[in-house]
Amino acid sequence: MPEVPEVEALREFLDGHLVGKEIVRVLPLTVNVLKTYDPPLSALEGSTVTSVARFGKYLDIVAADAGLHLAVHLARAGWLRWKDTFPPAPPRPGKGPLALRVVLAEGDGFDLTEAGTTKRLAVHLVRDPSDVPGIERLGPDPLDPSFDRDALARLLDGERRQIKGALRDQRLIAGIGNAYSDEILHAAKMSPFKPVKNLTEEEITLLYDAMRATLTEAIERSRGVAAGRLKAEKKSGLRVHGRKGEPCPVCGDTIREVSFSDSALQYCPTCQTGGKPLADRRLSRLLK
Repeated sequence: MPEVPEVEALREFLDGHLVGKEIVRVLPLTVNVLKTYDPPLSALEGSTVTSVARFGKYLDIVAADAGLHLAVHLARAGWLRWKDTFPPAPPRPGKGPLALRVVLAEGDGFDLTEAGTTKRLAVHLVRDPSDVPGIERLGPDPLDPSFDRDALARLLDGERRQIKGALRDQRLIAGIGNAYSDEILHAAKMSPFKPVKNLTEEEITLLYDAMRATLTEAIERSRGVAAGRLKAEKKSGLRVHGRKGEPCPVCGDTIREVSFSDSALQYCPTCQTGGKPLADRRLSRLLK
């Protein structure tokens, strides 16, 4: 799933490719991609893109002259693919991964695609971003200049969950998902199962520093990368996530995995759990 670094890189890419251009066609190509019906997508046609913003994992394509926001959440398997030109014949709805097409007056534009059979990619056309429930409920952005160490401490105060789950909660902190929560916890040398309530003041500082450094470095790696190569760039920069069985780049221990019903986390026992492997999430005791 695209997270803060990839969505921010897409925002920067689109800021350079979309802003100032007129939208001439918006074609929804699957029945479930569009989550709103008023205003209709046709209201965007003839408008000009004035800016591109980001709210957590959401992209916000703004057409201020029409007073409209096209908010896009790529979900787990969605992606944005830029096109310099399109075939003359319009695509057939319901065929393949193509979910929505946006065509500009200059003949370029982008496709939204989604792999797999579970379709969660979501597009909202609204007059205000806060009209999108997922955006309205978002917590603060971890890269906002005002989000300092003390802001994180206040958010975590009273939390009774494990730190992995807290980091992934979009209502607590916007934009961090499964991959970068693994990376942040590895950088902070913390067990993913450590209860938030057990964090010391020093550990909160370590967690904050690891979060800012991990996300900032990932954005810097992605900056200037074409939209079609961002997924590969993300994977190449990850140290533990998705690297089960490989050596930890810090200590050389073997990276381990804990599987869940619909996801998995990866961690280094030496760096994060005092050398203790977590064989099964359901059977392991929480590490302190």
